[in-house]
Amino acid sequence: MPRSDILIVGGGLAGLFCALKLAPQPVTLLVAAPLGEGSSSAWAQGGVAAAVLPSDSPELHAKDTEVAGAGIVDKDLALSVAREAGARVNDLLAFGAPFDRDASGALLPSQEAAHSARRIVRVKGDGAGAAIMAALIARVRATPSVNVVEGYVAEDLILEDGRVAGVFARDAQGAYKTFTARATIVATGGIGALFALTTNPPQATGAALAMGARAGARIADAEFVQFHPTAIDIGRDPAPLATEALRGEGAILVNRAGKRFMPALHRDAELAPRDVVARGVFAEVSGGRGAFLDATQAVGAAFAEKFPNVASACLEAGIDPATQPIPVAPAEHYHMGGLWTDARGRTSLPGLWAAGESGSTGLHGGNRLASNSLLEAVVFAARAAEDVQTVLPRLPAPKTPASAPRAVPPDAAGAREIREIMQRHVGVLRDDKGLRIAVVRLLRLRDKAVVSENLDLRNRAEAALLIAAAAYNRRESRGGHFRTDYPQADPKQAQRSSLTLDEALALARALATEEKSHVLARA
Repeated sequence: MPRSDILIVGGGLAGLFCALKLAPQPVTLLVAAPLGEGSSSAWAQGGVAAAVLPSDSPELHAKDTEVAGAGIVDKDLALSVAREAGARVNDLLAFGAPFDRDASGALLPSQEAAHSARRIVRVKGDGAGAAIMAALIARVRATPSVNVVEGYVAEDLILEDGRVAGVFARDAQGAYKTFTARATIVATGGIGALFALTTNPPQATGAALAMGARAGARIADAEFVQFHPTAIDIGRDPAPLATEALRGEGAILVNRAGKRFMPALHRDAELAPRDVVARGVFAEVSGGRGAFLDATQAVGAAFAEKFPNVASACLEAGIDPATQPIPVAPAEHYHMGGLWTDARGRTSLPGLWAAGESGSTGLHGGNRLASNSLLEAVVFAARAAEDVQTVLPRLPAPKTPASAPRAVPPDAAGAREIREIMQRHVGVLRDDKGLRIAVVRLLRLRDKAVVSENLDLRNRAEAALLIAAAAYNRRESRGGHFRTDYPQADPKQAQRSSLTLDEALALARALATEEKSHVLARA
């Protein structure tokens, strides 16, 4: 039973950055896959949003964040994060991130949708995530205070006297191992693998959401899911991404007839907020007209040089993006919801912090502004690291926990069913009927997992249920949450949401009872 003063769960940007900011304080970094594999951070194509040009400012950055966030962004937090952005970019530079620079050596930021200035600090057009992760992995490997433990998937929190004291984690053979700690920081990423079409890796199952909620943590903004409008629609799972920077460079969205459709939907056309663009693309695809990102004029022959990752994905599918439009479709990309955290990264559970997509800080509101995700990851990783060190002397040493869970193989069929439910009923467009169906079916899968003691399936089902229940409860449309039966925003609902697992289960059981009554009435 490995013990550690500080346990970080997750090897994406937030986890790695947090471990480095804690150095030389010893930490255990627990990761599901070898470092660099299976991380959404490594696939990020945009960059880090930061006001680094004299013509820009943190105040402008915070304002853009508020506008994109559909009225429920924590304004004070957004400004504090924007003001901290420059320092965190400097940290990344010190850790070896090779951000693009001009001939004089100054940072060379790009433009992305809904930003009022060029403030996306990037690497070779679409390579920021991979390049930043490569630099941080090399630094972590060379840092003696970081003990990297690979190949373990955290599936349950250890609780002692009402506080978190580590995790139970499953190895590749399915056996559980106990990892105890005085302080636990979860940075396990998002929820994309709960949807049939996603840009996230298979490890993004919402485990932190489920583990935390099961232990009693408060969940915030679970209904707000961002669908990236330009996932490359070539049948791959996960779907490769056509970075937003392409639209920043002037690429346009057209249907199969070559007609642009975004100018009629928003004054900013292709550079409208992601939720607006996603619904526009979804309408063309579901209407049978198809949707394509055309960069042949805006980028053309320079495509492979400017956007090598996108070019590679397209060429593998037989598409030359320099001369042909790229087929696209909306795919689950980012979760604005998660474990509620305060401005220091503390969750509502003593002993547990969250950083990156696992947490919900109030920065994104109902719709994340492009490239604010990597920024939030490093800002809150740094804040959690600082806060943990401040309180560590007062945290009790963990006791010997109860025995680990019974090893039960993952339920592949159950996982596929959850993906189908979420894609069909909790996707880009939602309504009362579909959400009721989703909640009831997810409850059945969750109860099945409880009986079979299948933690993997239980985590997936409970995370999905929290999202569906929150979406059912919010009877309006705002940001990434769009209800066709409540298509307008309601000013009375202009606040963040809060949900516990007990509340979600109570709702699900009530809806299941209603469904059973209706079936009996029709019999």
